[in-house]
Amino acid sequence: MTEITQEQVIALLRQISYPGQKHDIVSYGIIKDITIQNTRITVTLTFPTQEREIKTRIKQAVEQLLKRSFPENKIMVVESIPILTTGGQKVPDPWADRARIPGVARVLAVASGKGGVGKSTVSTNLAIALAQTGLRVGLMDSDIYGPSIHIMMGVDQKPRVSAEEKLLPIEKYGIRMMSMGFLIDKEAPLIWRGPIVTRAVQQFLRDVDWGELDILVIDLPPGTGDVQLTLVQKTPLDGAVVVTTPQEVAVVDARRGYRMFEKVQTPVYGIVENMSYFECDQCGSKHYIFGRGGGAEAARALGIPFLGEIPIEAAVTEAGDAGAPVVIRNPESPAAVAFQQVANRLIHSRLFQ
Repeated sequence: MTEITQEQVIALLRQISYPGQKHDIVSYGIIKDITIQNTRITVTLTFPTQEREIKTRIKQAVEQLLKRSFPENKIMVVESIPILTTGGQKVPDPWADRARIPGVARVLAVASGKGGVGKSTVSTNLAIALAQTGLRVGLMDSDIYGPSIHIMMGVDQKPRVSAEEKLLPIEKYGIRMMSMGFLIDKEAPLIWRGPIVTRAVQQFLRDVDWGELDILVIDLPPGTGDVQLTLVQKTPLDGAVVVTTPQEVAVVDARRGYRMFEKVQTPVYGIVENMSYFECDQCGSKHYIFGRGGGAEAARALGIPFLGEIPIEAAVTEAGDAGAPVVIRNPESPAAVAFQQVANRLIHSRLFQ
């Protein structure tokens, strides 16, 4: 009997569409685990809905497809059961409030354990670099208190509203964007409590007509407090990237960011180290001003990929201030090349499998 691989099973399951949607159940994150033991194939499913009819239809579709494809094997399709604590109480289901966004194949959060590490710069350039590979990309600025992506992208306009009363993303540089910065007065401070912030982000997710996207990049607020934890609990994330700088204090906070996603069972696909080094124009040497190797060491300790180092360049700041991120304005600069490499590593990660 020919050996069956998980990759073969996943490829087959991509043929099954989520009921009422165009995307397949693999893209929707329904497949939690695939186990192949001797002649038994066990597929564990996890659902973003409690609707019995949808669950039944998907289970039956998976079982029928695999039985046709592997008639000599025993097929088992099971639903993930919430783990019980020692006190007998169910652990809250992290999918409870995470209904998928129509038309969006995958959602990636870009986070940082603290402010000041250049997370929004990474989010913006990474989104554009992904779009430059041919992907359909969206970018959402969920930093309600201090939105900055509209500045970095050079957008100074209000979004239109569709006939279905949905906000229409503003398109520029090949990506679709939404930010609180599009909607509020530039000079007006936003003084909202945590629950209101969470509802605002949820509205951005549900009441924006994102269209068909291969990936939606969400720039999260900096930090790992209650607001951030609530956002990642309620957002349908497929994965995350954590941004840090080489300093020990930033690396410690990056570890906290990783633990935050671990709590809500969201995979972290790697760490990006921003402001890693300065390359001298005169001698060509790299100067590690803030220390060296902190991001790579944190990734190694956590057992996740290190996606790359982004150098310190005046071109990065100048490009952001001019509303044309460095991957657009200076695509051959070391920083732009580094962002493109990070994008390529993500594309070849399990996020896109």
